[in-house]
Amino acid sequence: TGKDFYLGNLRLTEEHFNCPSEIKATVQRLESQGKTVILLNDGKQVLGLFAVADTVKNSSREAIEQLHELGVKTIMLTGDNPHTAKAIASQVGIDEARGNQLPEDKHRAVEEHSRIGDGINDAPALAAADIGFAMGAMGTDTAIETADVALMDDDLRKIPAFVKLSRQTYSLLVQNISLALGIKAVFLVLTLMGMGTMWMAVFADVGASLLVVANGLRLLRK
Repeated sequence: TGKDFYLGNLRLTEEHFNCPSEIKATVQRLESQGKTVILLNDGKQVLGLFAVADTVKNSSREAIEQLHELGVKTIMLTGDNPHTAKAIASQVGIDEARGNQLPEDKHRAVEEHSRIGDGINDAPALAAADIGFAMGAMGTDTAIETADVALMDDDLRKIPAFVKLSRQTYSLLVQNISLALGIKAVFLVLTLMGMGTMWMAVFADVGASLLVVANGLRLLRK
């Protein structure tokens, strides 16, 4: 018939006409339940409402709990409406949720906080983050190419595991550098005192390297 129909959120719908108060109330009620509401209209009136919701996985709740145990504050940035964002955040225990986030909004937020994302709209935010994670199994190619780390499945519990491993790695690096410099400093002092020998020089060089490698191998048991 050549008639145009529009499908979008409440903000898009109200660009064509003012929605009745009962429609707005229904949308708000559904959004407060953690659902994303899509409205179908013909430019004059709303013809139907479609409410969809993501299923929250138990592994996601566990991932947030583990991050909190590590002292990591969590913030969710989403293009969904604020009501849905807060509802989902409360279900999984996220500290703060920001809805109606455009790509540039996410970019500004990530300049203050390092967070994760897995969609094409998250690519600018991933690039700005100190460390960006992408869902290798479900994320877009753009997000995967932009991110620093790609998770090969949708199990978010790998993020706290990554944080633990990175902290352990940092601790071992500090230990290894201190150990190597300490041994060389002791040998230098002994040499200046005239007590240095060839065997001490070998130990300060090769022995320190072996100790550093052996200490680093402890990560394999983590």
